[in-house]
Amino acid sequence: MSRAIKNIRIFAFVIVIIQIIFLAIFSVLYFNNLFNLKELIKDFYVVLGSVILVGIDCLFVWFTTLRISKLRQKTDLHAAEVIGSDIQEAYNFAMLGLAVTDDNDVVLWTNDLFKDRHLNIIDLKITEWEPELAKLRESNNTNSEVKVVINGRNYVVKLLPEAGLWIFKDDTDFENLYDESQKQAPVVGLLTIDNYADATHGEAEDLNDAITKVKNAIFNYAKDNSILLRKFKEDSYFMLCNYESLVGMKKDNFSIIDKVRQIGYEEDTSLTLSIGIAHNFPDVIKLNGLASEALDIAMSRGGDQVVLSVYGKDMEFIGGKTEAQEKRNRVKIRVLADSLLGLIKNASNVLIMGHTEADMDAIGACLGVKAICQRLKKDAKIVIDLKATETKTRAAFTSSFSREELDKIRISPKDALDVLGPDTLVVVVDVHTPHMTMAPEVVAKASKIVVIDHHRRAEQYIDMPVLNHIDPSASSACELVTEFIKFASINPKIELPQAYATIMLSGIFLDSGYFRSKQTGIRTFEACTVLKEYGANNALADDFLKDELEEYFVISGLVKNMKFHSPGVAYVCADPSTEYDQATIAKVANTCLSMKGVKASFVIGKVDKEIKVSCRSDSSISVQLLAEKLGGGGHLAMAAASFRNKTIPQVEQLLLSVLDTYLGAARNDARTRVVTEEDI
Repeated sequence: MSRAIKNIRIFAFVIVIIQIIFLAIFSVLYFNNLFNLKELIKDFYVVLGSVILVGIDCLFVWFTTLRISKLRQKTDLHAAEVIGSDIQEAYNFAMLGLAVTDDNDVVLWTNDLFKDRHLNIIDLKITEWEPELAKLRESNNTNSEVKVVINGRNYVVKLLPEAGLWIFKDDTDFENLYDESQKQAPVVGLLTIDNYADATHGEAEDLNDAITKVKNAIFNYAKDNSILLRKFKEDSYFMLCNYESLVGMKKDNFSIIDKVRQIGYEEDTSLTLSIGIAHNFPDVIKLNGLASEALDIAMSRGGDQVVLSVYGKDMEFIGGKTEAQEKRNRVKIRVLADSLLGLIKNASNVLIMGHTEADMDAIGACLGVKAICQRLKKDAKIVIDLKATETKTRAAFTSSFSREELDKIRISPKDALDVLGPDTLVVVVDVHTPHMTMAPEVVAKASKIVVIDHHRRAEQYIDMPVLNHIDPSASSACELVTEFIKFASINPKIELPQAYATIMLSGIFLDSGYFRSKQTGIRTFEACTVLKEYGANNALADDFLKDELEEYFVISGLVKNMKFHSPGVAYVCADPSTEYDQATIAKVANTCLSMKGVKASFVIGKVDKEIKVSCRSDSSISVQLLAEKLGGGGHLAMAAASFRNKTIPQVEQLLLSVLDTYLGAARNDARTRVVTEEDI
């Protein structure tokens, strides 16, 4: 049909050209009276010739229209002969639409489905009629499919390029059924009231009023969002709803978290909520397990947040904008310390490690665990690669011990694999993300792992540790290890060498910002007191952290480049051609934060072929939330992220985009939470 129409067009063009040439020649001859044409040809004959010419044109148009109509009927009959009337009926029953196009994607024929649905696309270019279909032409995969919506109905379209056949499958009913099943998919959650035991410790009437208000808010929120709520512990509830209810809760950003926090502020209590939710799996038993894990993560990150566990996808964190409340439970610390001692006693040997680019806090905590092992006369080595250690830490570590002592204390990651056995205990401090440890291969192969950390728990986590102690309210890992040394039930007490105590004190100085960090609490000062009792030299500990004059100039030069994303939010982009020490980048962030009016600071710099982002805040902005959006993590007021195969300008644009999108959610403008202490 397409070839016939093309021939007709060429024939019509030739006729028109001939007529134009004839009329032009006749006009020149007639009006110039050449060859005495005016006398030879009367006006009557001119008019008659014009009428005949118009008549011929009309006959040609009629013949052309009739010819095209016959060709189309012939094409329809031919198509019916090809597929058969029964097959055509089957296509209609299956709601399959067929469209045949030429080499230019112009529609030549469609089956009855298009006619029945008033889709007249004959002679239209199909990729212009529905631009999404152009993807099928561009794709080299014959199995490619495209979903389009036409007149409110959903179609899955496939192209057979050699035949020029476009197949439209109507799956509107399937899509509607799928959407409905998604809305009704089960969602399982666990909710717990943080600090409930502290709030109910006394019998004060105002505390009972606060708890009553919190529970009423929880039940009202469940009722408004169609959630089945059942209490299984005094402070914990089981939640069951459908996905549609979860979408509604996500739209209001789980406002119950803010409501309960506000009640706590008004009633002068520390009550908050931690919620773990799981969905996207048909088995509710499996969802209950995922929800339990999500709740554990929410609580280990300091509470006051929601953790969404979507089966097969990354976890999502909502909330967590406030500081973890400082707690002090000596019984719990003693139980944990004794558990660690029992694990060390039953181990054949112990390997201790911190994170890569180890700082004073990581090395100090390792030395503290090493001292515990020495007291138990257990072979223990600190896994450390001096090349992957922060400059000042490397200098302090190597200068504090003789070569012989260093050989007894440390072991390289490569050699650690050789001494790793089935009964080896691996103790990981100041980090809980496997790939960030000093020796990820050792962690992957170890059968027994202990985790001691003060950072908020991230989604990536060391699987199934035999002992897990993550306390985000602590200022440093050295503080946690010092508490283990003090409260361990062992006699005589654990001996801590002076050099160990000094480095541990330096670690507390570093992570607490010389006690300026909001994570600094009574526990921090008590830990420092314990270390002083062991002979820690605070002057030397401070000297370990002092900047060289050259580094001071570098920091000052970077601070001069400080820019502002918005009032109170500053960032610095270092020289792309210069590699910096990670500690230098962190110090620049701390220096920016020390400026009046700066609430949060971000420093981007090149460190060992990676682009690092160091994030600091005064706790009014959760830099942890922002760092997690960048792919990193950390504390509420101290976090970081790293990138490979990116440039500093690219990371800058990514940071600005995250700030534009999530800065409002990261702000915590409420007043400071009350710190309570419980001595048992």
